Amino acid sequence: MTASITWLGSSAFRLSLADGKQVYLDPWLENADCPPSERTPDRVDLIVLTHGHFDHVGQTMDLWRQFKPPVVCSQDLRHWLERQGLERDDKFGPDQGGTVEAAGVSISLTDARHCGGAPDAGYGGAACGIVLRLQVGPCIYFAGDTAVFGDMRLIGLMYRPDIAVLPIGGHYTMDPAGAAIALELIGVKRCIPCHYRHGPQPPPPRAVLPGKPDDLRKLVPGDVEIIAPPPGEMVVL
Repeated sequence: MTASITWLGSSAFRLSLADGKQVYLDPWLENADCPPSERTPDRVDLIVLTHGHFDHVGQTMDLWRQFKPPVVCSQDLRHWLERQGLERDDKFGPDQGGTVEAAGVSISLTDARHCGGAPDAGYGGAACGIVLRLQVGPCIYFAGDTAVFGDMRLIGLMYRPDIAVLPIGGHYTMDPAGAAIALELIGVKRCIPCHYRHGPQPPPPRAVLPGKPDDLRKLVPGDVEIIAPPPGEMVVL
């Protein structure tokens, strides 16, 4: 069995590992694009969070209460989650530059350029990017919510990811033009876009996310693969 990744809408992803473990990243499973079949997982072995905004923390506490998986995120966000009832375990709360192991996955936290926060408007620490190294499968860089920034080149040099998962919606994050520069800085040839709306945009006054995968495809060289399946469709890694 090989590893696979499934986009669940917004910035939520499910990684299915070669050994059958299920890893959830930023599990906001109530977003409008998440397929109904993906909203009630039957197995969760690890949760990884980039930052504390509601559309990334999502259903973390509900999933933890049901499955009791390790929850890896920055130390400040873990402290906030612990106040919501998460069991304390400092080894799963690193910070930028730190690396931990959980469920057979190596998880490194990187910088990101985005505001921090928590679902209750409290303090959830700084936003982070995440690098996952799988025992069987590629190295994946999840940028989280971020603008493009020059030190993405360092992330590429340090971790040498095979795939970059980048936000492209604009407004709250970089847009396709920023993501195209990010891909050049990181030096990867495979990209999975996220943090954009697959379905209809919400009506005003809610902010829209205008960026689309096709906009990014027009801006990158022909040897860069933009992988943009609909939510719920598995991509073999």
